[in-house]
Amino acid sequence: MNHSFYKYALTFRGGPVSDKMAMFAEAMFYDLSFPKQSNDFEEISSYIEELAHSDMSATIFDEMWLLFETNVAFRQ
Repeated sequence: MNHSFYKYALTFRGGPVSDKMAMFAEAMFYDLSFPKQSNDFEEISSYIEELAHSDMSATIFDEMWLLFETNVAFRQ
């Protein structure tokens, strides 16, 4: 994978407040401890479940991860 999940998720920033993926991306952007270089599902998932802001829900992460994997597979 050439791009990190973090970089992919940032593409959702700037959306309406009603867009949960946009809110996830916004909270992730301001979280200085987020594992920005990681593409490891378990590492990011554990971080979100244990340490992340409430706007970064595990359910939204799972949805975004599926989109991320699809996007990466499409590029290859």
